[in-house]
This record gives sequence, structure tokens and C-alpha cells, in this order.
Amino acid sequence: MIRLAPLVSASVALLSLGVAVARAEPADKQPKAVIELFTSQGCSSCPPADALFVELAKQPDVIALTLPVTYWDYLGWKDTLGKDSFAKRQKFYAKARGDGQVYTPQAVINGASHVVGSDKVEIERAAKPPSGTGFVTKLSLKEDAGTLQVTLAPQNEPLERAAGVWVVATTRMVTVPIARGENQGKTVSYANVVRGMTRIGDWDGKEAVITAPIAATQAPEADGYVVLVQAEVPGKYGLMPGAILGAARSAR
Repeated sequence: MIRLAPLVSASVALLSLGVAVARAEPADKQPKAVIELFTSQGCSSCPPADALFVELAKQPDVIALTLPVTYWDYLGWKDTLGKDSFAKRQKFYAKARGDGQVYTPQAVINGASHVVGSDKVEIERAAKPPSGTGFVTKLSLKEDAGTLQVTLAPQNEPLERAAGVWVVATTRMVTVPIARGENQGKTVSYANVVRGMTRIGDWDGKEAVITAPIAATQAPEADGYVVLVQAEVPGKYGLMPGAILGAARSAR
């Protein structure tokens, strides 16, 4: 059974990042989709979605991210990976889409659409761009002398829309034994667990190079990162996440 989230007020929150090791992404490896899983260790419906994302994370043309939320902690088990900021991101997505749909497990595809996080068929359908479409900007990443360099190039003509450039620090795999709550006694593995997000600049739709300290790619327990270019939707609580326009992952 899909678990619907309670309604809570939202506010913009960014995460500060710490220490880890990272490398660079070759320019020719461009993903077709970014799929974010909003999940919870306290949700009995979530383990099948968590297992599916372990498999999706193995696909070279997909960036699968796990964002554990905290709003089910009251059910008897505090999510050991959960962050309030992920719950806020999920709710901002719902507000930006205008449908108000917030639940676990929920997969958000390219910042635009959502499906049940355990529905492999629907996820793959949503993640497959129609012929001639897809991400509108191409990214390449380079690390040099303590600096991350992100090169952005529009796939066709320059775009007339602003977007944020984000670094998302991740841990490739985390396995958690759950001692209480709805998943008591289960041991669940999570792929590409997000440890923190930081905004490193703006993109104006034209060819550009954005630089940031390499520390922006790092967070406690992280062993990799991805870079997202994401449109931003003005709202009551500030800028909300919109469509993802491009993405790249660090080399493993």
C-alpha cells in the first residue's frame, strides 16, 4: 500500500557539505534520465522500490538517486538516512507540478513527472524521452587543482530560461538493519543515497563554464557526486525545483 505523506509547511533549506573523495565525468557519457526516489525506512511499501533503485543505479544511462524522508519517523523508527530537506524538496515538487501528490515510495523523473517508486514499467516509460527530445544541455565535469569545472552547452539553440546548477553528493550503497517500526527485522540496501546538495551557480541557457571549490562535491560518508542543471519555479516559499535540463555523474 502506498503511504501518503502528511501535510506540513515547507521552507527553502540548503545542506552544507563536508569531506569525501571525487573524480570527473567524461563528456561523452550523457544520461537520459534522473530518477529521484523519495523513500523511508519506516514505510512498509518502500523496500520493493529501494530494491528496484539498486538495479536502476546500475544502468549507465540513468542517474538514480535515493532521498530518504523523515515524516514517517513517528511510526516507531527514525530513518537513519533521512533529512528534512528531502521531505521539503518532495513537497516543493508537488507544489511546482500543481498536483499536491506526496507519498512514499515516490519516483520523480527528470523533475517533471512522478510514478509509484516500485513500478518498474512506469518508471522506464517515463524515463524514456521521445525521439529527438531529452535533456537540453550537455554537461562535462573536470577537476583540477582543487576546483570543479562544469562546462555547459545547449544541445540546440541557446535557451531563454534561467536554471540553477547543483552538486549532489552521494554514497554509492548503504545497507541498514531496521530494528523497529513497519519494517522491523528487515535489512534494506539503498543506492546512491544523497548526503547533501549545494547550489554552485546559475545557468542562463548559453554556453558557459561554472567553477566551484572541490569541497562543494564532498559530504560526510559520500563517495561520489552528480551535477544537475534544474529549472526553478517561483512560489510562495521561494524558488522550487522544476524540470531537470541536464545532468552528469562523477567518474566511479
